Amino acid sequence: MADNLATTTVAEPTRALLISGIVAGPLYIVVVLLQMLTRDGYDISRHPASMLSNGAQGWIQIANFMATGLLFVACAIGLRQVLRRTAGPGRTWGPLLIGVLGAGMVAAAFFSADPSDGFPPGTPAGPPTTVSVSGMMHFLVAGIAFLALIAACFVFARRFAAAGNRSWATFSAVTGALFLAGWVSVFALQGSRAANIAFAVAIALVLIWTSLLAARLLTRPDGD
Repeated sequence: MADNLATTTVAEPTRALLISGIVAGPLYIVVVLLQMLTRDGYDISRHPASMLSNGAQGWIQIANFMATGLLFVACAIGLRQVLRRTAGPGRTWGPLLIGVLGAGMVAAAFFSADPSDGFPPGTPAGPPTTVSVSGMMHFLVAGIAFLALIAACFVFARRFAAAGNRSWATFSAVTGALFLAGWVSVFALQGSRAANIAFAVAIALVLIWTSLLAARLLTRPDGD
C-alpha cells in the first residue's frame, strides 16, 4: 500500500538536492574508470579504487571522493525533506544512512589509503609492511560508509516492501546483499583477483542504486 501522506510534487530546492544524488554515483564511477585507463601501473584486480589517491595524480581521486561525498550529503538532505512528510518505515534512518555514506567519502578525501602492491609505480610488490595513520583512518571511514550503505539498502527495501513496491524492494535488498557479499569476499579471499573485481563491480552497483533511489523519489515522492 502506497504512502498516502506523501506530497506529489517536490519543491525546487529539494529537487536540486535529489539531483545531486542522481549525479553522484555516475560521477564517481566515470572518474574511476578514466583513471583505470590512464594511470600507469593501476590494475583494478589488484588495487582498490581508493589507492588512486596516491601518486602525482592522486589529487584526481581525492577530488572525486570530496565531490561525490558532498553530493551524497546533499542527496541525504533532499531525501529527508521528501520523506519527512510520509508514513512508513525508513523515513529517518534511510536519509541518515545515505548521509553517513557521503560523510565517509568526504573523510576518505582527507585520509588516503597506503600505497601497495606496486602502485603507484615504485611501490614494492605485496602489501605494505606498515600501515600509516592515514591508511588506518581510511580503512575506518570506509568501513563505516560501507556498513551505512548496506544498512540503507535494507532500510529502503523494507520501506518499498511496506509500500507494496516489490520490484524496488527486491532491487534494494539484492543490491545490499551483493555488496555485503563482495565486501566479505575481499577479506575471505585475500589476494584473489576475481574477488577484487567482484567487489569493484559491487561498489559500482550500489552507487548506481543510490543514484536511482534519488531519481525514484524525485519522480515518485510517494515512494510506491
